[in-house]
Amino acid sequence: MKQTVRSIIATVIFIGTITIAKAQDAVPAGPPVPVLPDFSALIKTGKIQLDWISGFPNAVQIGVQRSLDSVLNFTTIGYASYPEQTRNAYLDNKPAPGKNYYRLFILFKNNRYMYSKTVLAVTDSTIAANTKLGAQDVVTSNTNATGTKEVIPWKPSNYVYTTADGNVNIRLPQAAQKKYAVKFYEPTGAFLFEVEQVLEPFLILEKAIFMHAGWFNFEIYEDGKLLEKWSLYIPLSYRS
Repeated sequence: MKQTVRSIIATVIFIGTITIAKAQDAVPAGPPVPVLPDFSALIKTGKIQLDWISGFPNAVQIGVQRSLDSVLNFTTIGYASYPEQTRNAYLDNKPAPGKNYYRLFILFKNNRYMYSKTVLAVTDSTIAANTKLGAQDVVTSNTNATGTKEVIPWKPSNYVYTTADGNVNIRLPQAAQKKYAVKFYEPTGAFLFEVEQVLEPFLILEKAIFMHAGWFNFEIYEDGKLLEKWSLYIPLSYRS
């Protein structure tokens, strides 16, 4: 009888060990998720992901607000699908050019409300965002009318270029001393949008702003004069 009991206990312990091991394997690795009123905002490929853990089961609405200056002009861009859940996330699929600041508006059942901290979106450290795409990474050949493949002489700009995460980087070391503007165009010449003034030496434009992969043209103006007119390529698939 004792031997049977021991066998049952050993079996239970063994099964429990396997269950715990599987549960640990199922937990995704990564940095800890902040707890409200704090949260994280990470720049992914073509989007910005907000993550938080909530201790407010009586929350009936969590609005996501975005601003470009961190102080004024916050606009509600969406809502958490399940505000009462402990673990929550929101994807901003169309971030604005430049810096994106976020805060959460939390409404409770008793009609009271509170704001979270204001968080600046930062680059996800798990993505190799600093690797510049070169001619070897893009389509630099074209087939002419005779069927012959031509190589397009192209190399990336030192000022505006695409990186391995698919985003467009603007690097202008003298941005604090001079006035820079950058205009983007479709290959057909159709105007897309303009960064009217680059205020900092380094700026990331999300891939999603360009709406599609492929070639784009740009013009950089320094104190009102054309500094560079060139092109960049956003790949359909990219390295991470």
